[in-house]
Amino acid sequence: MVAKKKVYSGQERAVRMINFIEKYIVVPEGVLVGQPMKLLPEQKDFIHAVYGNVDKTDGSLITRRGILSIARKNGKSGLISSLLAGHIIGPEAKANGQLYSAARSRDQAAVVFNYLAKSLRLRNDLEGLVQITDSYKVVKGLAMGTNYRALSADATTAHGLSPVLTIHDELGQVVGPQDALYDALETAGGAHAEPLSLIISTQAASDADLLSTLIDDAIRSPTPETVCRLYAAAKEDDIYDERVWKKVNFALGIFRMEKEFREAAQRASRLPAFEATFRNLYLNQRVSLLNLLVSPGTWQMNGMTVDDGLFRSGAEVHIGLDLSSTRDLTAAIGSVKDPDTGIVHTKAWVYTPLFGLEERAKADRAPYLDWVKAGYMIALPARTVTYDLVAKHLQTETEGMNVVACHFDRWRMEMFKKAAEDIGLWANEDETQWLPVGQGFRDMTPRIEFFEHLVENSMLAHGNNPVLNMAAANAIAVRDPANNRKLEKAKSSARIDPLQALIMSVYGHGEGLEFEEPETEISENSMFFV
Repeated sequence: MVAKKKVYSGQERAVRMINFIEKYIVVPEGVLVGQPMKLLPEQKDFIHAVYGNVDKTDGSLITRRGILSIARKNGKSGLISSLLAGHIIGPEAKANGQLYSAARSRDQAAVVFNYLAKSLRLRNDLEGLVQITDSYKVVKGLAMGTNYRALSADATTAHGLSPVLTIHDELGQVVGPQDALYDALETAGGAHAEPLSLIISTQAASDADLLSTLIDDAIRSPTPETVCRLYAAAKEDDIYDERVWKKVNFALGIFRMEKEFREAAQRASRLPAFEATFRNLYLNQRVSLLNLLVSPGTWQMNGMTVDDGLFRSGAEVHIGLDLSSTRDLTAAIGSVKDPDTGIVHTKAWVYTPLFGLEERAKADRAPYLDWVKAGYMIALPARTVTYDLVAKHLQTETEGMNVVACHFDRWRMEMFKKAAEDIGLWANEDETQWLPVGQGFRDMTPRIEFFEHLVENSMLAHGNNPVLNMAAANAIAVRDPANNRKLEKAKSSARIDPLQALIMSVYGHGEGLEFEEPETEISENSMFFV
């Protein structure tokens, strides 16, 4: 007769994990080395939220993904290793279960493994229950046949694994909305009844980065399967207020040293260049460490629905055109100004070759395939961006529009103009002008100023086009000694061609206007905030 499996309530299941950690796990390093692990209230809250979320009928775990985003030095490695121990030899151990921690590099992967290994070795009464192999970063639970391994993104492929638990360490370091290691592990647990994925990380820099999209989705569209705990200073918080520090850093004054924290705050107040680091690593704000052109909050305020009817109302339409090399993105952005509201509405046509699209999507860490299927990108049936195909598509798309000007980057433009002339693109418009735009400081400065005027006053309707969102979230502005600005593609972490074309396009509605420069060289738009 088979013994009936005991069904634990959510409260019981979470408490068993907490009790195991505090009884068997010791602190392996730092000021509390050798002492029993004492979980802080916020850590217990996360464990209760994850493991206390069970089906009342059979006690099975409902949670599939748990996200805990905290500033650095708040017990991240200790919590990760403790949870892993609970699945290796503790109450959550499952027969022959495969467990993984995933990090961005081998060195980072070694941090969690070493913390766990040292903690287990400090307990003599665990001898015979675990087998630790340092060379492979593997810990085996001998009683249940569990197997834990530390993985890194720069190691061999993670395909073929079957994890019952994956813990993603510092996923906020992933730039862009996709990551091969994350995708491989997240799709590998389908063979298990209770696959669990935990993400414990400081925030990413950009709204377009993978961790940010996961947090925002969890907050915006909560589901029973996802748990999210975010400890971050708000945009309006005074970053030098010690009450804000303690609200965000629950370990401050316990094992997070206040003296070092205070010194970092003083350095941030003296050195503007360090302020972004302080905001991100110490206060867990989304802050790029580079001079970004537009903040996500400002950009999102312009996500109004685009009025397609305006483009064929007879109003003036300006096209911005940023050509690419033969395998990159070519972007054409149309813009039209609503005569009643003054809001400039936009349409984006972004082209890429169909052949090799999947490989380029992986290289650029962007969901190009999804965007093509949704109509946000046009995949040309060729191995390279062929300008005659671009010209023919634009001719169809802009038919009936009053296209008065095409503002273009001179690079490769002679090739495109030849293709346009061959089919008579915009040749029948009364006074369509072809206007070259230099991409240096002199020509781009007034265009950037007008673009900023539009977005800061919520006068640019971009309809939350994801390709434009990607470009806006990664566009880096650089300055010359005279305080002029231009976009720097080499410093941007993703393709910004669509935003370059957008800035050229909308300037047609404000040419000749002058706008005041910001009072400070680095404005709030230089940073990402929650």
